[in-house]
Amino acid sequence: MGSGNWSEDTFRTYSRKKGRTLDRSGSLAGDLKNQDMFSARKMDPALDPNDVCRECCDTKEHPATLPVILALDVTGSMGQAAVEVAKRLNVIMTGLYKKLTDVEFMVMGIGDLAYDDCPLQVSQFESDIRIAEQLDKLYFEFGGGGNAYESYTAAWYFACEHCRLDAWRRGEKGIIITMGDEGINPYLPGNRLGEVTGRRIHDDVETPALYKSVREKYDVYHIFVRHGNPRDEGYIRTWREFMDEEHFKICDLDSIADTIIRIVCGQAEGRINRQEDIRANALSEISW
Repeated sequence: MGSGNWSEDTFRTYSRKKGRTLDRSGSLAGDLKNQDMFSARKMDPALDPNDVCRECCDTKEHPATLPVILALDVTGSMGQAAVEVAKRLNVIMTGLYKKLTDVEFMVMGIGDLAYDDCPLQVSQFESDIRIAEQLDKLYFEFGGGGNAYESYTAAWYFACEHCRLDAWRRGEKGIIITMGDEGINPYLPGNRLGEVTGRRIHDDVETPALYKSVREKYDVYHIFVRHGNPRDEGYIRTWREFMDEEHFKICDLDSIADTIIRIVCGQAEGRINRQEDIRANALSEISW
């Protein structure tokens, strides 16, 4: 996994096969809705998180991988937000690859462990058109519950416990971005989390301890999508108990893609100056 490079030409060909067209900016054209983009009616086996490990490995083609995990809320109120990501995926990836050629993306779908049948979906780390293919496979259960939060931190748990990144060996962190429109969940129910991931987890996983762990391995961000809900300010306060202004972003539907680009490119800027050294060292350490 993780071979190849993103190409707008390849994305155009893929989009034509799906019956979609691109506008002049490289985004998908038209007033697309969730049902136009995401047709899955059950979780695809390729996205099943049970008893799997996802790897982001350095190769001769990508010797200094930068792992990026984008975890999308796939509950009822967030369908159109994911559409905006899908519509501008080509713009996101083209912009990133101009700056850093070794970016590899994992896409996650996040629901609610307490209420949903498929509260966690996880793709492989990829660097080419397979990013779009896996995004298209996401199953929108349109679930969630009445508890004022979804299981956002399940993305953190999986990223820490079920991923293997060569970046860590080089002293580099990955990037994880969650996206949603409710408050942060105070814990993950252990028994249900164990059922989903295939591990024996008897105790609940408390968010403060998990946040401390995930920050050791990832630069952690959350994008809060504002819908004008009167409860937005209360939801925002729960996130700000953990994250500062740099890592907690508030945006509207039409600025989601730009926010993702700013986050990853901002991280990339700090690595570009030493990218050649990282690539040279990584290549010398890789065994063929």
